[in-house]
Amino acid sequence: MPMLTISSLAELESHTGQELGVSEYHTITQAQIDQFAAATLDFQWIHTDAARAETESPFKSTIAHGYLTVALLPYLWQQIVNIGNLKMQVNYEIESLRFNQAVTVNSTVRLRASMLSVTNLRGIAKTRIEVTLEIEGQKKPAYTGVVTFLYHFMG
Repeated sequence: MPMLTISSLAELESHTGQELGVSEYHTITQAQIDQFAAATLDFQWIHTDAARAETESPFKSTIAHGYLTVALLPYLWQQIVNIGNLKMQVNYEIESLRFNQAVTVNSTVRLRASMLSVTNLRGIAKTRIEVTLEIEGQKKPAYTGVVTFLYHFMG
C-alpha cells in the first residue's frame, strides 16, 4: 500500500525537494531472473547457469540482469506513491543511471525516491525523481539515477 497519495499538480509540487518514501523489500528469485532472460533473450550464463556461476563468477552465484532491476522500478514506485486523478502516466526519461553493484540471486531490494523537481507543461506535470535501488545488508546500492514521469491529471 502506497505511503503517499497525490491527486493534483499542486500536490506534486508541494513535495519538491523532499524524500517521498521507500518501498517494501522485494526478493529477486532465480525464477524471476530466468523469466526475464526468456523475455529479453539474454541468456548470459552469469544470470542463468547457477552451477557455472558458483565456480566461475566473482559473485559465486547468479546475478539479476541490470535491466531487470530497472524494470522493477514501476512496481516498487507504486508502493511509495499513489498518483490519483490521472488520465495517463508516461515514462519519459531515465538519466544518469549508474549500476553500482550486482544484485545476487535471492537478494532483497527496495526503492528509495525523492522529488527533485516538478515542471508544469501546460497542465502536464513533468516530474524528475531521484531513485536508489537499495540491496538489503549492502552499503552500495544496486543503482542510482533520475527518472522522469509525465502525469496528465484529469480536469
